[in-house]
Amino acid sequence: MASQVDLQRLIREKTKRERKEERKRREEREEERKRTEEREEERKRREEERKRKELTAEKQLLPFLSHQDISIRRSHLNTGSWTGHFLHEELQANGGGSVLHAYGDELSFLDAAEMDVFAQEFLKLAFSEKPRGAALYALAVVHGAAHFLPDFLDYFAFNFPNTPVKMEILGKKDIETTTIANFHSQVSRTYCSGTYRSGPMRQISLVGAVDEEVGDFFPEFLDMLEESPFLKMTLPWGSLSSLKLSCRSQSDDGPILWVRPGEQMVPTADLQKSPFKRRRSMNEIKNLHYLPRASEPREVLYEDRTKAHADHVGQSFDWKSTAAVGLLKAVSFREGNNGPRVTKDVVCFQAGDFNEVVQRLQLDLYEPPCPREGVRYVRTRLCHDDIYFIPRNVIHQFKTVSAVCSLAWHIRLKQYQSCGRRHILTPPRDTTLSLICPTTASPPAETARLSH
Repeated sequence: MASQVDLQRLIREKTKRERKEERKRREEREEERKRTEEREEERKRREEERKRKELTAEKQLLPFLSHQDISIRRSHLNTGSWTGHFLHEELQANGGGSVLHAYGDELSFLDAAEMDVFAQEFLKLAFSEKPRGAALYALAVVHGAAHFLPDFLDYFAFNFPNTPVKMEILGKKDIETTTIANFHSQVSRTYCSGTYRSGPMRQISLVGAVDEEVGDFFPEFLDMLEESPFLKMTLPWGSLSSLKLSCRSQSDDGPILWVRPGEQMVPTADLQKSPFKRRRSMNEIKNLHYLPRASEPREVLYEDRTKAHADHVGQSFDWKSTAAVGLLKAVSFREGNNGPRVTKDVVCFQAGDFNEVVQRLQLDLYEPPCPREGVRYVRTRLCHDDIYFIPRNVIHQFKTVSAVCSLAWHIRLKQYQSCGRRHILTPPRDTTLSLICPTTASPPAETARLSH
């Protein structure tokens, strides 16, 4: 009898425990459901807040955006993840080429972890190839992503005023060696409405000067560049690079810095010596036909553009096309913020048409062949604070339309090294495919020389 009572008691206790555990599980499920609903509500709230801020930002930028820019911003790339909302693909109707866009004002709502994830996704797409050696995009741009960096010219002129630089004389082939502080003062004195007339500054190395190079090692400035997740991964020693450097000063691929005045019409009176000056004849009859004001040009066009080229590393038989990264800071003195100023006019040919473009390099790339001829290209504009990425085998030409300080370098991507030499295109013996700077001098071998 006692054992039966004990058995019933044990059964009641077991039932009671099971009911208690079941009630606890129901409470936990209910709490989890509430937490899920709260997270979903928070996500929706953040999404609505982000859309509201984006709409507000778009309305603020509306006076500075063209119809084409608005169309690009409203088209999103379907990637199957949240990053696709910030990715914008532009397929140009005129040239048939593709450009990948992202906008800094949209990305400003992401936290640090989300920004790292987005940067990885963006760069993966920017350098993706199909087939190997033929990039999907001729150009990738993150607009306004360099806003956190100081004005390059001001930074070096005030912090390193005695840094030697080489500057050209506007409209002439002469080169003058001076300090960056003196160059800064000349630019400030001659700057007006987006251009200046003291001549361009040739490139200086920011990772130490070798042989006849000009520049120095600036670790503090390089540290600032690495604050951007886009730049940290794509610097010559970044996580996407195949190079393993014990010190950043060992880089042969940059970064380098240079300043261009912008393409402009220059009055002959502003030139030190007019190349169009004609000697008067002593023949009185000829003097009757000589009309100085009608025959002498009163202004000349100063062209500020590069030749068509593809970025590469190595020389001769070791030539390898590679990717390039750059960012732009408009030169401005005593000017307010009137929206993003256009600094570069760019033509990029799709990497898949590399060999076809090489055969047509006799043409002016600012009058590119039509898409019906089998050559795809893009024509776009780069603005102040833009960061751009050019995949390998992309032949391109840059025209500087307003004064700008450019920073650029090469990156030897890991994915390029794993492709094998059979996927690397070798150019013919044509000087237009070398890395020609917008100067008349030839660059030293093995060092990064970009002319964007």
